[in-house]
Amino acid sequence: MDIVTFEQRFQRGLDAMTGMRFPAARRHYDALCASFAPPRPAGMKLSDARIEGVPVRHYRPAHCHPGCVLYVHGGGFSLGSLDSHQGIAEGLALSLEREVVSIDYQLMPEARYADAMADCRRVFEALVPAALVGDSAGARLILDVMVSVEKVPPLGLIYPLVGMPVRSTLGPDAPLLSREDVLAALALIEQDAPVVDGLQPPASGVEVLAVGRDPLTAPLEHAVTAWRQGGADVGYHLAADMLHGCLHARESLPVMAEAWQRFCRALGSRLR
Repeated sequence: MDIVTFEQRFQRGLDAMTGMRFPAARRHYDALCASFAPPRPAGMKLSDARIEGVPVRHYRPAHCHPGCVLYVHGGGFSLGSLDSHQGIAEGLALSLEREVVSIDYQLMPEARYADAMADCRRVFEALVPAALVGDSAGARLILDVMVSVEKVPPLGLIYPLVGMPVRSTLGPDAPLLSREDVLAALALIEQDAPVVDGLQPPASGVEVLAVGRDPLTAPLEHAVTAWRQGGADVGYHLAADMLHGCLHARESLPVMAEAWQRFCRALGSRLR
């Protein structure tokens, strides 16, 4: 698959959601994302459970080191689930050779952003994970929850929404994610999100995965520079010409696959 084919296929899926009510739209989004996932890795064991009342899914690879990794999925704070991002969670568990626990936090607008943060905080405190990984909205949740945590483990942030950017500080519109999309997502969380500029290091060790065509990349690169100047050890991995959401199809997109592998190797080194 090339990037144009991915873009067209994913955009058709998003367009089909127009006018759907949230329950139907979420089911459609789950199926759309899952349609790009590679086959389940051999020996991968899955189990669903609840931690402090929050639904989670455990992914345990055949070869597994001690210590788990908490994964927080994306979806713009109102979409996404354990099913939509299962392929990413499986790939993370396989690459890190660690148990990954994916969290099914409450979604907006039925819940508030504060509820989603509380879900993530409860699971984090119960697990005490070796690292946290999140993509897009999930990465923003990690950043906001970790603001009030004294000892933050290594973080893996995949095209996160950092700080409170405005139109002028965002990069140009891109397929699958526009500046208007970003500003709409910000409007959902601004009432409950911590008031921070995003320029203080979120942890002493951070690995970042970004894509070249994404309005979030410009403020993210600005933040990475500030985090490094603030003393954090930050690895930055850019998949040139890739789009927001390409991680779902990483096995079919060589540029995305290579950047993902670098990201996972670097994060794995921090865990060893």
